[in-house]
Amino acid sequence: MTMPPHSMVLRATLSAEGRLLSADAPIEALQREAGAALGDPLAVPQLAAIARLAARLGVTISRPATAAAERGDIDMWVRARPDEAHVTLSIIDWRERPATAAPGDMGRRDADIAAMAEGWAWQIDTHLRFVMALEGHADRMPPDPPQPGARFSSYFQLQPDEDGDMAMLRGFAQRRPFRDQRAVIAADPARAVILSAFPTFDLSGQLTGYRGSAVPLERAVPAPLDQDPPLTLYPAEFARRLDRSLRQPLGRIIANADTISAQLEGPLRADYAGYASDIAVAGRHLLALVDDLADLQAIDRPDFSVVSEEVDLADLGRRAAGLLAVRALDRRIVIVPPPLDASLLAVGEFRRVLQILVNLVGNAVRYSPEGTQVRIVTEWESGKARVAVIDQGTGIDPADRERIFDKFERLGRDDTGGSGLGLYISRRLARAMGGDILIGGAPGQGARFILSLPSAGQ
Repeated sequence: MTMPPHSMVLRATLSAEGRLLSADAPIEALQREAGAALGDPLAVPQLAAIARLAARLGVTISRPATAAAERGDIDMWVRARPDEAHVTLSIIDWRERPATAAPGDMGRRDADIAAMAEGWAWQIDTHLRFVMALEGHADRMPPDPPQPGARFSSYFQLQPDEDGDMAMLRGFAQRRPFRDQRAVIAADPARAVILSAFPTFDLSGQLTGYRGSAVPLERAVPAPLDQDPPLTLYPAEFARRLDRSLRQPLGRIIANADTISAQLEGPLRADYAGYASDIAVAGRHLLALVDDLADLQAIDRPDFSVVSEEVDLADLGRRAAGLLAVRALDRRIVIVPPPLDASLLAVGEFRRVLQILVNLVGNAVRYSPEGTQVRIVTEWESGKARVAVIDQGTGIDPADRERIFDKFERLGRDDTGGSGLGLYISRRLARAMGGDILIGGAPGQGARFILSLPSAGQ
């Protein structure tokens, strides 16, 4: 059987008694492989259970399922819609895993099937907000399930693995399923869960969100660590895939949403224009995350290198201030750039230095109190050219000044801005150019992020 593309919807119809009345070819083939035929009771246990639940509750049920076939396993997302005499199954995403499985794959197969059976299900949209918490085993459902509209990050706090990898972010970037993402319940960090999920698509193939399961850690079946071949986190074509799969579609979404919000094609209801504006904001947030992921895969590759050229840190500071002036104005923050006649030459790569400064100034604007200043100051010290971004916020505690540069570290912030990758990427870039980023400033008196680079005069 060939694997249908993700945009294809497979359908089947069951009688009220659970007999398979009609089915698209892949589903019928799975039924026959299970030893039954059209007209017989549905013999695929995972699909039959979802159909029974929908019929019993009298509501549409959507959830993941993993079916075991002779050639391997089939991951799918199933929607069961009941009416008076039938249950209609729609499989939104059908993905087959190869039949030739190494021992490590068999362990993962067991883990996947266990995850689907042991957990409770959830669903989020592309804004990373919950659509619903779906029904699970009564003793598995949390006492405080997430409410529709709540932010994913307000309920689950993701935790990186030992290598600093986030399976969910990697899966989201590639529009692929993810597994074994550890997280804790934000309201009760002692409650750890393992998250697994699949992307959902509309009929045009556009991503609409994710549906997944949350398995209490004590019930989870761990996947094997000794996989062969070893997992490649960032394949060489990763950036190209990001561009094709996420950046280009997001660019179109943002452009169309901006057009609708601006009402260039004619007047709209105010709430519709507001929805379009929200879509554009969410799209830009996702696009920034995609850019961070592309940078992350680049700088973590062993062949990463930068260009050595003469750059003017004062000029770059003024450019960063100009790029962020509108964002700062929205929060009544004034960015004070280096004077127009100031110049400080250093050695680095122009676009990478500008990227670092935009990140540092952007963070200062995001986390500074409204009505304050963010200053960009250049200085020369001990053979290094330095540019400092100084805010008037609460500052960074000395105990956190190294931890803040870790991947995905946000120092407990639960706002939607940022991915927790910006400072990690910025420091890696600075060190690749022969410099570094350090943090100064006294606690309670603002933060001072200092980018140092080799002086062009040395």
